[in-house]
Amino acid sequence: MAMRNFPIFLDLGGRQVLVVGGGELAARKSEPLRRAGATVVVKPRFDPADLAGCALAVGAGAAEADLLALSAAAQAAGVPVNVVDRPELCSFITPAIVDRDPITVAISSGGAAPVLARLIRARIEAAVPPAFGRLAALADSFKAEFRRRLPDIAARRRVLEGLFTGRAADLVFAGREQEAGAEFARALAGDTPAGGIVFLVGAGPGAADLLTLRGQRLLGEADVIVHDTMTSAAVLDLARRDAERETIGADDAAGVRLVELARAGKRVVRLHQGDPRHSAAARAEAAALAEAGVAWETVPGVAEG
Repeated sequence: MAMRNFPIFLDLGGRQVLVVGGGELAARKSEPLRRAGATVVVKPRFDPADLAGCALAVGAGAAEADLLALSAAAQAAGVPVNVVDRPELCSFITPAIVDRDPITVAISSGGAAPVLARLIRARIEAAVPPAFGRLAALADSFKAEFRRRLPDIAARRRVLEGLFTGRAADLVFAGREQEAGAEFARALAGDTPAGGIVFLVGAGPGAADLLTLRGQRLLGEADVIVHDTMTSAAVLDLARRDAERETIGADDAAGVRLVELARAGKRVVRLHQGDPRHSAAARAEAAALAEAGVAWETVPGVAEG
């Protein structure tokens, strides 16, 4: 099946973009262009001379005659042009954007259903938190060294995939970039990972649909799920099918077991009813993990009651 449009990302840093029009619509179209580094020139009326040196042109809220003239002149000059809500006057379509700098996701319906594209963007924004951008930025800081030490592309990809799906990524998501950087350095040196990580995750009142998106993702990635007898089967069903499951009581043995699992290199989710921030047992487990030097993070949940 043929694509309606070919997606492409433009480097607009320091380049000029012409926006013909005014008001809120022109301001809304100008803002992401400025974020992308463009020098945006807004003109209420179209003058063909304004196209000189432009990388892009946009029509947003101008008079009909100006929009028609802009479209014709820009396409004749080879300047990509977009006229808002007028696909017949466009040579490119502005997508719905998820910005996780340096990660960018663009969604387009080819002009068929822009509202649907925006709804899909909202779902992607929920599934791709800002930490992915921080992870990409960290990887970028090591890029030159990885290319130097691992010239074989396949070998380099395997190492990076391990970092992006393992402890290094977990540490970035936990806000511990310095430790994540140490994991990248270990991978470059060929060392084995320092150990696993434990997430103290709030399971909420028990209904699976009250678990946070972060909690759901972690359950799907964990090697071991540690829980008590009160944890609902619906929540446990969200875990990876091959993940180990351990039932444990809320006592001193829980902290000891979590340390053992992490030191064995496991990615562990410890489920707590409600919100672990309000749980004495979770605080005790966090203290045990910290004392043992194990990486851990508390993931809040919906409080009971």
